[in-house]
Amino acid sequence: MIAISFLLKEPNASKPTPIFAFVAFYGQRVKVATGLKIEPRQWLKGQQEALTRGFKQNGAINDRLELIKEQLTNCYATCVSAGNLPTAEQLRASIALVETTEEPTASRTFWNGFAEWIALTRAAGQVRTAQTYSTAARHLREFSEASGTAVDFDLITPVWGDKYTAYLLHSARQTDNTIHKNVTRLKRFMKWAAERGYHQNVGYTRLTWKRQDPDIMTLTAEEVQALEALQLPEGGYLDNARSLFLLSCYTGLRYSDLVSIRLEHLRGSTLRLTTQKTKETVYIPLQARALPIVQRILAGGVRAVSNQKLNDYIKELGQQAGITEPIEVIQYRGGKRESQTMPKWEKLACHSGRRTFVTLSLERGLRPELVMKITGHRDWKSFKRYVNITETAIEREFAKAYEMP
Repeated sequence: MIAISFLLKEPNASKPTPIFAFVAFYGQRVKVATGLKIEPRQWLKGQQEALTRGFKQNGAINDRLELIKEQLTNCYATCVSAGNLPTAEQLRASIALVETTEEPTASRTFWNGFAEWIALTRAAGQVRTAQTYSTAARHLREFSEASGTAVDFDLITPVWGDKYTAYLLHSARQTDNTIHKNVTRLKRFMKWAAERGYHQNVGYTRLTWKRQDPDIMTLTAEEVQALEALQLPEGGYLDNARSLFLLSCYTGLRYSDLVSIRLEHLRGSTLRLTTQKTKETVYIPLQARALPIVQRILAGGVRAVSNQKLNDYIKELGQQAGITEPIEVIQYRGGKRESQTMPKWEKLACHSGRRTFVTLSLERGLRPELVMKITGHRDWKSFKRYVNITETAIEREFAKAYEMP
């Protein structure tokens, strides 16, 4: 069962303090920011609600708390009905819809605008993207609370951006790649809000952070074969996860598209579908190993699982299949190189399948533009981040070209 309580961040403060929701279930306790503040003297601790006698305006706070409680409960019920427990990110993302209010454009606040953006993204079916936007909002709130720096449309300038990126780097301990993503999401939102007349600030366009692309990690053809040959109990959770992951290796499909395959998408031995993330229509020829998996999905023999669980299961599969080659994992933080060595299976995730498909397809001689058409990549810049031509492939092709033994 789920239990939801509301507590103040600083119960003894003399000024308004944030209200947090704490969601407890099966031994877990998740803290969720409500986006609401109240003076502690106006808070009824025992009832966990705002005092309305003498403070009529607090009725709106109580209404909002009730809506938040309902959204969190619905999120929990939806996840449990699908056989999973909700993640912290899912719970936090679920209240974004609550934060949206119908206000005149002139009085639209930054946070209401951000919540509207998240809600519209989710309503468009881009659930995973909406979750990343919700995470970006959380980072902004935590930055504001930790640094005492206000976040509003007109305040987001390069000077403000220096403070924000410094917080992400030193306090949140994010890598350069993650900081770049958070800055990019903020700029994307500010552009969206400007197009709707919510602000006229152009300083946000000069926000920047240098991206350092991490090394691409893919499976070799031999490692894919090791996964295929792995003896597993038929119909078990690992057998189910292997089917989903191998289908990604065979087709290049993202997780969101793997779990969305329907009967109408199958045209003979070809999948025709519109991708969840980019809304691109892709045509994917199904090789002999892929078609049976798609047919099992349509027959209910392969079950959808959460992305987080699938990533855990893929790592377990990689370990059992002996994908233990040591790899160097390189990250950049503040322009400084950090590296560690670990067995390859520890870095496996669902997206590794998409990258594996791209790399193996190129190694087998498919033209890049054809692979891009299958995967739905629109430009070479984004596509090349998926390419990982291995040393073994280089040696093999070099020997073939120059007739070496």
